[in-house]
Amino acid sequence: MRRPKTAVGIPLAEYKNPNQQGGQDTRSLLVFTFIFVVVLLGMEYFRPKPAPLKPAASTKSQAAMPAAATTTGAPDASASSAAFLPKSVVPSKAAASESATTVENALYRIQFSNRGGQVTSWILKKYTDDNGKPLDLVNSRAAKEFGDPLSIYTYDAGLRAQLAQALYVPSATGNLTAPGTLSFDYAAGGLVVHKSFRFDESYVIHADVSVTENGVPVEAMLAWPSGFGDQHAKAGSMRGISSYLAQLDTSSNGKAESVAAKKVSGGNTLAGPFDWAGVSDLYFAAIFLPDVPDQSTLVSFNHSLPQVSTDASGKKIASIPILGAAVGAANGPTSLRLFVGPKGLEILRAIRGMGPDGKPTGPNMVPIVHYGMWSFLAKPLFYALRWIHNHIVSNWGWSILLFTIFITLAMLPTRITMMKSSIKMQRIQPQLNAIKEKYKKYKFDDPRKQDMNKEMTQLYRDEGVNMFGGCLPMLIQFPLIFAFYSMLENAIELRHAHWFWLHDLAQPDPYHILPILMVVSQFVVQFFTPTPGMDAAQQKMMAFTMPLFSGFITWHYASGLALYWACSNMIGIGMQMGINRTKLGRELREIQAKRSAKKQGRPALARR
Repeated sequence: MRRPKTAVGIPLAEYKNPNQQGGQDTRSLLVFTFIFVVVLLGMEYFRPKPAPLKPAASTKSQAAMPAAATTTGAPDASASSAAFLPKSVVPSKAAASESATTVENALYRIQFSNRGGQVTSWILKKYTDDNGKPLDLVNSRAAKEFGDPLSIYTYDAGLRAQLAQALYVPSATGNLTAPGTLSFDYAAGGLVVHKSFRFDESYVIHADVSVTENGVPVEAMLAWPSGFGDQHAKAGSMRGISSYLAQLDTSSNGKAESVAAKKVSGGNTLAGPFDWAGVSDLYFAAIFLPDVPDQSTLVSFNHSLPQVSTDASGKKIASIPILGAAVGAANGPTSLRLFVGPKGLEILRAIRGMGPDGKPTGPNMVPIVHYGMWSFLAKPLFYALRWIHNHIVSNWGWSILLFTIFITLAMLPTRITMMKSSIKMQRIQPQLNAIKEKYKKYKFDDPRKQDMNKEMTQLYRDEGVNMFGGCLPMLIQFPLIFAFYSMLENAIELRHAHWFWLHDLAQPDPYHILPILMVVSQFVVQFFTPTPGMDAAQQKMMAFTMPLFSGFITWHYASGLALYWACSNMIGIGMQMGINRTKLGRELREIQAKRSAKKQGRPALARR
């Protein structure tokens, strides 16, 4: 009989009927089974034993821990190794009770809680709130509803809640003076979390965050979810309303963008690269700067809180936009810097994102300060004002007054040019009237009307008259006013700056002294400024419209603007009175008197 073969030609053992073999094969089977069991037991006996599992620490055992175990700045070595252990052998790590750690340098005082390893207070030492108390950038109302700063954001809501409520083991408790490091560790049921923060003498801290579950990295981001502590409304304060202003700031490949609160989608994920990304309000910001921009991800939050504010019409409910952001690596641990502080230009210019060389040589954060369409004027105005403050007079109110004097004197030539242009215009007025009378019979759409425009243009050219010369000061003054307002509103240096009865040059005058002075001075300016070429009806309209408009603006907006505008008017009155005594001024006033007398049908009297 041929022996069977396998598919590869290997012969198999010949099979025989066990009934013909008797009990021989049964005994062989028992022997082999015994040998197998012995080998198996031997392997189990000689296999290396794993480290025994540490039970969850009880309240009593945690209280008995030596101080050295809780004050070291070095991260626990078990935090990194535990991430790669199977779920069944990950040692639990949690604190028995809640504790606080305060980190402090010359600029801030940050209080951490080991519950979630999160921030409960972020005091900026150089800034105060509207009550004169140290400014806390943590919005306590919003934090209770939407989460504390430096919490961990994950897409799993259940895990996110667990990470926020867990009691982490801190590397230090009590007070910690920067420079220094503070870390938080937590482990339970296969979940391992490590948070580490490094502090120096600046407003920037460095953070490392890692979360693993059963040895698998979890996408976890560091979050600032609940706005800022200065976001509130104050009665009669436009700056209080401006404090509502919140924006999402990003920079991707050097292109900066700021999105207003109403256009921010809550819970939206934006893929990088991000040089920096975060949120800010009018004066303060929380901006993340990833160590690896190409691997960064941003999640935006958009919430709102009801706010009761009082104005002239009584109480009303205003909704305050509360923006937040979470930034982290798309895969694996998160490593980044975080700026939390004031939006001062010099401070922001010194903070840069990571460049291609892995060093902070990327774009700076100046673009998060917005001056609007007048940015090209507002920035030079601020630098000039700051120079006066730093080198001449160390008070922002007096700096504004001195700055106003310089600006007004610089505009004196334009005022004289306006008067010269006005006189020239009045001298050729009879010729202009003759040209208009010549073409009066033709309709507006008649082609011969174009000949009238050509003749008038040629007359302007022959007499050296600039038809827009009379508008030159206004064309310069209004952009300056709007740029000055934009600069005052955004300059954090003007926030809570004092000058006599004004306790905040970025807020409206509480007693409305400057707006009233502004309206009165505007009337006087128009009274002393001759306008012979203007129609009487137009004169009356401008005499009331401009002062009222100016008064409305200065009544509701920054008192620094009212100080600038009122001072400019007072100087302008003195300058105009002086100009009116010159030959140019007398001639212009005589022309105005003749035109007024002619319209009223009476002889004109020469003015001296």
